[in-house]
Amino acid sequence: MPALLEHAGHPPPRSRASLIQVAIVLVAGCAHAAGIAWPFSFGVELGLVPGQTVWWLQLLSLMFLVLHLDGCRSWKRAAWLGWLFATAMQCATWWWLFISLHTYGGLASPLAVIAIVGLAAFLGLYYAAVCGAFMLLAPVNRALRAIVFAALWLLAELGRVALFTGFPWGEGGYAQLDGPFDGLAKLVGVHGLTFGAALAAAAVVGLIRRPRWLNAVAVTAGLLLAFAASLAVQVDADAASRFTAAYPAAASAAGAVQKPFTVTLLQGNIAQDEKFQGGKGIPDALNWYGSQLLAATSSLVVTPETAIPLLPAHLPENYLDTLANHFVRPAAGASATAAIIGIPLGNSNTGYTNSAIALKPQTVGAKDGGDGVYRYDKHHLVPFGEFVHPLFKWFLAIVNIPLADFNSGAVSQPSFDWQGQRLAPNICYEDLFGEELAARFRDPALSPTIFVNISNIAWFGNTIAIDQHLNISRMRALEFERPMIRATNTGATAIIDYRGQVVQLLERHTRGALVGEVEGRSGTTPYAWWASRFGLWPWWALIVLVLAFAVLGGCGRRKG
Repeated sequence: MPALLEHAGHPPPRSRASLIQVAIVLVAGCAHAAGIAWPFSFGVELGLVPGQTVWWLQLLSLMFLVLHLDGCRSWKRAAWLGWLFATAMQCATWWWLFISLHTYGGLASPLAVIAIVGLAAFLGLYYAAVCGAFMLLAPVNRALRAIVFAALWLLAELGRVALFTGFPWGEGGYAQLDGPFDGLAKLVGVHGLTFGAALAAAAVVGLIRRPRWLNAVAVTAGLLLAFAASLAVQVDADAASRFTAAYPAAASAAGAVQKPFTVTLLQGNIAQDEKFQGGKGIPDALNWYGSQLLAATSSLVVTPETAIPLLPAHLPENYLDTLANHFVRPAAGASATAAIIGIPLGNSNTGYTNSAIALKPQTVGAKDGGDGVYRYDKHHLVPFGEFVHPLFKWFLAIVNIPLADFNSGAVSQPSFDWQGQRLAPNICYEDLFGEELAARFRDPALSPTIFVNISNIAWFGNTIAIDQHLNISRMRALEFERPMIRATNTGATAIIDYRGQVVQLLERHTRGALVGEVEGRSGTTPYAWWASRFGLWPWWALIVLVLAFAVLGGCGRRKG
């Protein structure tokens, strides 16, 4: 009886160890999220700047996961740990969805929490599957074992990219943006960095588990080779920039194009719970953005997504015509200015679109995407935020999300030509899908020279979501070697150069205009070349080849 009571009061050593293992995996998942954008104000002495990526923290988190997977006795246990890691990782990455669902959407807080955890748990099944498969397929050889893990981990991340319209926010490769291997982004993109980070983490774990000098040499050589390649690519880009600055005529061959031109990026800071309300938010937006557009003297002025929160037919009389006339037929002696304006378009018959229109001198027909007005319609819509599957129409009845059922635009739409620049708009989280932006680089003569992101993530409050989205835009700038200018409602309104560095930034959650210069770029990075032609297929092919080798090569080992 005493032994039974003692057993009931204290878990046996194996149970205690299991709980500790679960706790470590959950913390590692949260650390992975923190690596994408550091969310805390402490840690400055260690170089942990709020909002910046922490490349080594992401690697460390994956190392802890692989270390625990290596100790599993069955594929079921590995799948369980992978699911816990991924669920914690995703909850810690986009916990701010609670604000949009509860604060602004009106969903009861318990239901909002259930929705977020439920989505993370569902997407976590991808990772559970690949971690279970890792235990069944992983070779005994440590080098091959690391490659198999990297391929499987990339498979789970690509599942988030491609399945059910995609939601890859928080992919591991973004953490490498400020690391020593960031230059490789213009060769392999963020998915390549995801693969490389998983490969490095698994290789280091293999070295820890079997510390042989030959393994140490191989891992060290691999990391040094990757660093040297990253450095060489960056030095080459800097050299091309210096060369074309001295010899502009060579711009088309080496990289930089045209002289810089000025931009004005507007940030209205309209509260989300007022943005679509007629009492305050709508009049405030129309007055402020209207006056700022008319006052701008730079080459280009850009508003955020749905800065004009009404359909053209519902706007005050002559509001849009006044703006159009100002830009189309500028007064004598006025500066030549173009505008990109976020506005919903459409009607009940044809459907609605989340769009941007662009106006410039000599443009004609300025009504609702008429002839002569540049128009961009958002292609990649946010599930439940901008479109709802017919089976889930009931969801709209319990949340308050205005304009929640848009039509989708084409994947590759023409750029807006102005003063020698080809300006390529993308709206909100469209910049998360680099392979879709790459489609615009198929024809070098038509490829963008500057990306323009217009966003409104006031839905998520003053949270780490702003920093995460800024880092996403930075990665796109680095992959394509194109500057990205961002006009947002509450932040981050910024100018990002072709190296992915923020050169100007407006303070978040303030009202203001960011005025600066941007230098467009031409040329095609290796990533832009192959992604524009093949999309994600090279990655799918790599994964299939690695897994086929693991299965058909007879080097797998089965447990449990």
